[in-house]
Amino acid sequence: MQHATPMVFVVDDDISVSESLEAPIRCEGWEPEAFASAQEFLTRPRVVTPSCLILDVDPDLNGLDLQKCIASDRKNMPIMFITGHGDVPMTVRAMKAGAVEFLMKPLNDEALLSAVRHSIERSTVALRRETETGTLRDCYASLTPREKEVLVLVVSGLSNKQVGAELGISEITVKAHRGRVMQKMQAESLPGLVKRATRLRLTPAHRA
Repeated sequence: MQHATPMVFVVDDDISVSESLEAPIRCEGWEPEAFASAQEFLTRPRVVTPSCLILDVDPDLNGLDLQKCIASDRKNMPIMFITGHGDVPMTVRAMKAGAVEFLMKPLNDEALLSAVRHSIERSTVALRRETETGTLRDCYASLTPREKEVLVLVVSGLSNKQVGAELGISEITVKAHRGRVMQKMQAESLPGLVKRATRLRLTPAHRA
């Protein structure tokens, strides 16, 4: 699901809190969406757009537990906690689990919007990286088994001659495979190819 506008999700069982946040969020050009419970939010399909979550630490499903639930499949959605009675251990636990902010009620609009702005920027960068990595995976998947072998050996620092000796093929054949690898991986240079392989965490152990 694709949205053109960054989204700010609010999970709080106090409707007045959600309503008070709607106007300032819209004024910043973001799209707010409120949920009265954590379970309700979890049924909401993931959106592929910059977004963040403003989460009451004590809705019906504890906010810290919800943080765990969304950590795996919504990694690109920064979380900021709001609470009326936070304590130090709770704050530490939330921050260690990846929360970007922990704000006390009553909320200060300036502080909240600053935190949201930072979160949206983080989400934008994370989504861009996710898209780039997905494209790289598609490029890698287009390689033949032999080309994958050549790729891993080349980026490990071996010369064409050494790759040929390792695989039992001629240096000329290695050059041909290497050229196709560069083309399919959309790399203009060896350093560029190494960078792409590093993003995919390719090592000699991955030879197919």
